[in-house]
Amino acid sequence: MSENYSVITPLDGSTLLQRGYTSPVQTQAALDAARAAQAGWRATPLAERKALIGRAVDWLIAHKSDCADAITRQIGRPIRQSPGEIGGLAERARHMLDIAEEALADLHPAPKPGFERWLRREPLGTVLVLAPWNYPFLTAINTIAPALAAGNCVLLKHSSQTPLIADLFRQACAAAGLPIGVFQTLELDHAAALKLTAAPEIDFVAFTGSVSGGRAVQRAAAERFIGVGLELGGKDPAYVRADADLPAAVENLVDGAFFNSGQSCCGIERIYVQRQRYRDFVDGFVELTRAYRFGHPLDPDTNLGPMVRAGAADFVRGQIQAAQTAGARALIPAGHFAADAPGSAYLAPQVLVDVDHAMSVMREESFGPVIGIMAVDSDEEALRLMNDSAYGLTASIWTADRDAAVHLGQQLETGTVFMNRCDYLDPALAWTGVKDTGRGVSLSTLGYQQLTRVKSFHLKG
Repeated sequence: MSENYSVITPLDGSTLLQRGYTSPVQTQAALDAARAAQAGWRATPLAERKALIGRAVDWLIAHKSDCADAITRQIGRPIRQSPGEIGGLAERARHMLDIAEEALADLHPAPKPGFERWLRREPLGTVLVLAPWNYPFLTAINTIAPALAAGNCVLLKHSSQTPLIADLFRQACAAAGLPIGVFQTLELDHAAALKLTAAPEIDFVAFTGSVSGGRAVQRAAAERFIGVGLELGGKDPAYVRADADLPAAVENLVDGAFFNSGQSCCGIERIYVQRQRYRDFVDGFVELTRAYRFGHPLDPDTNLGPMVRAGAADFVRGQIQAAQTAGARALIPAGHFAADAPGSAYLAPQVLVDVDHAMSVMREESFGPVIGIMAVDSDEEALRLMNDSAYGLTASIWTADRDAAVHLGQQLETGTVFMNRCDYLDPALAWTGVKDTGRGVSLSTLGYQQLTRVKSFHLKG
């Protein structure tokens, strides 16, 4: 493998920074340090562990402007939006710390004369977090906070697009006073990360990324009896019923489709609208999309920036072109957004109609600023189309009828069902998916279960 790598900023295609990869010797030293620190960290009272993690969160909040600048320069999100990710990090981390006592408390079966019995949750040991670039703080904190609270040590291998985020996490944990070895970061290429996954010192792997990446991680861990959490792709649908609040649906779904340039695993990627509201919905959606301010992400007026790299933008351009060749109509005219530049990371948002499920743009994850909108004649048709996907992360239903939303939600093949909102993680609820979206659970009290093992105590008097 190469000993060095470069981060290319999508702002202008220049080299933002160059780094050296962590060597095999350094990686082994990190594994040894984590193993050495684990017993002491596990023995640290939960209240003290929580306080230390909370101080790390406080440090990130105090350095929000640095965090936001790192996000924008590495992935291209508009600088006016990047600070919001630290607010989301704080919400998730604080919630997971608040529920730690409940989630980790002993479970006592019904009393049995002559016996004491209980189940206790214990840390696994060393947790490896393989984090993606698209929401670099949010995706990582989902595992980091509860893993540390439960008494595990954590190794963070962040995306090679976002090494500055790993730096900030490391600085936060050091400033908070976490013991040496409890939280460490590594810079590895894909091959080295997969080799680390198979290392005997690793006790759990949390991976967020592509389906192909998830399969590779699962294969790498296959010879070991450890848990693997995989949060993979999404092609999340929305269904707008005839009784929906149309202005609210338009406003929220445009944001759900195009925020972060559509680079969200739970972003809206396809929309179905009951036919009697279809034309009004499409007109409103296009009008609001055309009003976006697409341009350089360091401009404070910009609310839609470039994609992470030119290659990712070219993939979405290919999906759009293929759909148009197959009969789809693009409703945002070429030239409307002056910053759009073929061959670069700057890809303007696009709205497609006359689409169907024979088109890649309605089946395969786009992960970019494009949306296909179809008319449907019934709940049953919408349900069939929403479930016609290899993925199942979230689905949203826009309606005034709560019972209809629950009835449809019970039949949807998805991890989360939303009514009248989308593209949001509530840390009190389990974040999970079905089909090619992966396996495992993060957040909520259930998120602690995959980061701990159960030990039963059976005492006879």
